[in-house]
Amino acid sequence: MSDLLEVTEHGLWAADGGYHVDPVKPVPLAVVTHAHMDHARPGSERYLAPHASLPFLRQRLGDDAVIDTLPFGEPYRLGNHQLSFHPAGHVRGSAQVRIEADGDVWVVSGDYKRAADPTARGFEVVEADVFITEATFALPIYRWPSTSEVIDELVDWWRRAADDGRAAVLFCYAFGKAQRILAELVGRAPGPVWLHGAMAALTRAYREDGVELVETNLVAEAEKGQSWAGGLILAPPSARGTTWMRRFGNATTAFASGWMRVRGRRRWRGVDRGFVLSDHADWSEILATIRETGARRVLTTHGFAEPLARYLRDDGYQAEPIELRREGGDDDGSNDDASNDDASSASES
Repeated sequence: MSDLLEVTEHGLWAADGGYHVDPVKPVPLAVVTHAHMDHARPGSERYLAPHASLPFLRQRLGDDAVIDTLPFGEPYRLGNHQLSFHPAGHVRGSAQVRIEADGDVWVVSGDYKRAADPTARGFEVVEADVFITEATFALPIYRWPSTSEVIDELVDWWRRAADDGRAAVLFCYAFGKAQRILAELVGRAPGPVWLHGAMAALTRAYREDGVELVETNLVAEAEKGQSWAGGLILAPPSARGTTWMRRFGNATTAFASGWMRVRGRRRWRGVDRGFVLSDHADWSEILATIRETGARRVLTTHGFAEPLARYLRDDGYQAEPIELRREGGDDDGSNDDASNDDASSASES
């Protein structure tokens, strides 16, 4: 039986279906798992995506992009393939792609997480013969604390900054991470949160989609002479070290990312604090997910793909890494810790 998908210079290619999954270059038909920039790239002739991702894909791809959508779980036929989208839990609207043909089932996980998130539909285990898994944090050192514990630490850091008469600037990715933090702060925030302009449209889209978020204000709309002492400001990583930061004076800074699990990463980022909050599965969650799918063959990609494949082979799986070139994305999703946020610049929109 031939493989349902193969790796080409454009990404994962389904010859019998005539489509690519999360292509790295423009193609005639792109099946897209979610709206992060390393998965949803402009320029393709047509896109097929989960309906829940549409507001965010529009911001990413523009009004002229031809985007067809499907509800989660609804089958759709392309050539000899039957496709369906299933929740991935990564960010709002993110999906796995289930592909079935000739009795063989492949699941492309895209990016996924298993932790509960008030802004995203929870991960759905989908049985598969072949499972393509991300390996962003596929090392035993990466194990996440509870989200509640992390938010408690964040609020305590914010309060301490206020007691010291300082602003608290938290760097986080503009799509997904920022809104997750804003949702987790509902009922726990000691005051409104200020946002960098790069987060404005996405945060508004979350609210319009029915997600409850803590009260926010835009830094760009602050009155002249605004005192930032005691304020919490969310900003994309690209704002670090720019003139935009000067208005906050002697601010304390922090970064929210799975990479903060390793102390050296925090030093490299040049921040005072690190909060371990990731929108990807950790080591134990990746292994549990693979077991739960029942897959006999596992293809690993992105991040620590080779170590994960080696571990799985030792555990009796047919496993191998595949190379899918990714550039940009979210700060959590790059193994070299590149920030490449939605903003693409530190100036406010």
